[in-house]
Amino acid sequence: MACTLFSLLLSGTAQASVYPIRDPDLTKNKLYATGDLEPSRCRERDVKRNDVPSAKRYLTTVLNCLNASWEAHFERAGLPFRKARIGFITKPRRYCGHAWGKYTAATYCGAERRFVVLLDDDTLDDPWDLFLFQVAAHEYGHHIQNITGMDAAFDRYPYKGKKELNEQIRRYELQAECLGGAFVGSVWASLDRTEDDWKDLLYVTRQSGDEWTKAADHGKGRNMAAWLDKGFRAASPQACNTWTAPSSKVS
Repeated sequence: MACTLFSLLLSGTAQASVYPIRDPDLTKNKLYATGDLEPSRCRERDVKRNDVPSAKRYLTTVLNCLNASWEAHFERAGLPFRKARIGFITKPRRYCGHAWGKYTAATYCGAERRFVVLLDDDTLDDPWDLFLFQVAAHEYGHHIQNITGMDAAFDRYPYKGKKELNEQIRRYELQAECLGGAFVGSVWASLDRTEDDWKDLLYVTRQSGDEWTKAADHGKGRNMAAWLDKGFRAASPQACNTWTAPSSKVS
């Protein structure tokens, strides 16, 4: 499922949803009971302007942090784990059987357990490393959905009409955003970052979400930022059960 930049907030009850999700692989997945991600260190590398190799090195380092953090988390919880891989393109192209979306920064492919990041001129002309960090964390959220069975449950879940389908897609995308935020929250203390950096990222998330609103399948900017921040503050997958959230929180 294609990614944009980030995610959303607050959970509620299935009864509060217009289209309540009832599949326990989604609503009661074992991932939610695995506790907090342990704080860990993640070293960021410099990203130079208009320099693809430096962006690749930066994102590869972030992927290594993601694999190490989530692998340790799954091992503590006694859950099976598979590492994710990363790839890069400099121009939009088809990937995993789908065309590259207009606003897509990266895309995860479950069949390959790999996500591909677009490093084009727009991204690298004035690269913001923290944005790239969250792009990787979001796509890794889709990997977590894949290896916990939520991706398969989402694919098979029935829907009635485009409106209901779009809400289900939003729940899927916003969960990945929240899971990305949970990882960022777990390593934040090791980064040379300030509270203002996080506020800036939430602002960019809201802005990018507003771009996606027309597509109706990624969520409003304020909801994307809310779920992202919720995951960040909790540093735990428990905060990311978008499948039981009220429809207003995944609009």
